[in-house]
Amino acid sequence: MIECLSETKGAAPLGRPAGTGSGPLSVDIRSKRFPGQGKAAARRVFEDFRLTLPAGRFHAILGPSGCGKTTLLNIVAGLDRDFQGSVLLPGTEEGGPEPVLGYVFQNPLLLPWRTVAENLALVLHGRPDRDERVARWLREVGLDGQGAVYPPRLSVGMSRRAALARAFAVEPGLLLMDEAFASLDDATARPLRRLLTRILRAHPTTVLFVTHDLREAITLADRLLFLSRPPTRLLLDLPVALSDEDRADEDRIDAFRSALRREHAAALEGVA
Repeated sequence: MIECLSETKGAAPLGRPAGTGSGPLSVDIRSKRFPGQGKAAARRVFEDFRLTLPAGRFHAILGPSGCGKTTLLNIVAGLDRDFQGSVLLPGTEEGGPEPVLGYVFQNPLLLPWRTVAENLALVLHGRPDRDERVARWLREVGLDGQGAVYPPRLSVGMSRRAALARAFAVEPGLLLMDEAFASLDDATARPLRRLLTRILRAHPTTVLFVTHDLREAITLADRLLFLSRPPTRLLLDLPVALSDEDRADEDRIDAFRSALRREHAAALEGVA
């Protein structure tokens, strides 16, 4: 469990002992503020914010800019400990080990002076099956034969595939994704979404996925979590009642999206 007071700072490593991840993810943020800079006053982001999410599901987090979506992911990851509250990760409610975390950021963040294979190997340091695991995940994401390439020589889509491979190579019990496809055009993002769905079918885990794109969230997620403007609270937690066949049909996605906009217009403010 991550438990913090407002003066506690620091970052927990993402490489953690493997846990089952079977219990819920529980977040209790009593207070999270950003200090003022210059003439700007301190900014309160979260106040008495609580969230309990079942493990093994894909949760999309949506909300207006500045509502704390990325901050929430960083708190869950242990990268931001400057808050009052606690986080109980999946599988730890009965004293089990914390799950390994995978994090896919807005940019791939691949080290340009290391090859693609070496970037993956970094998160597997000390694993006896490291080389085998690197090769397997390069195949899984369609980068077989690209392991010796340096990141600057990769296309945008290939860089995102490498970032996905790195996140899944550690067998995460909790996967955090912060607008991982937001900067991509649809022709590049669509096959990556299909790839993510295929990987999760074969390697299920709990996912927190931040996005501004409602259509993307409907396509990928089991549940949609809509956050308010600060002080942030959970406005809606809605299931996506669509089959895999429906999710592959653009007309059905658009119909579901239109229905949400009609029925929950206030909660969807600031969501594309």
